Amino acid sequence: MSVSEKNSVTLSGTVEKVIESPFPNEPDKAQIAVEGADELYREIRIENTLTNEDGDEVSLKPGAQVEVTVTADNAGTTESRDQAQPA
Repeated sequence: MSVSEKNSVTLSGTVEKVIESPFPNEPDKAQIAVEGADELYREIRIENTLTNEDGDEVSLKPGAQVEVTVTADNAGTTESRDQAQPA
């Protein structure tokens, strides 16, 4: 599937805190506040394991500015109400 067959939105975010895993075999979590999200749903938690340009594993620090991208196939989206044409 080509990039043109995908729909996406990218939102800014800030790493609020890093939550240490209680289990040594599980990665820590990064809590990210997503700008533009509803107040009750603005925090997401992800595994705090990223890969840099050299292929090395890195972790996010509190206060880091990040981008959160949501991508969906065309089949999983519908025309926006603002864009919909009257029948």
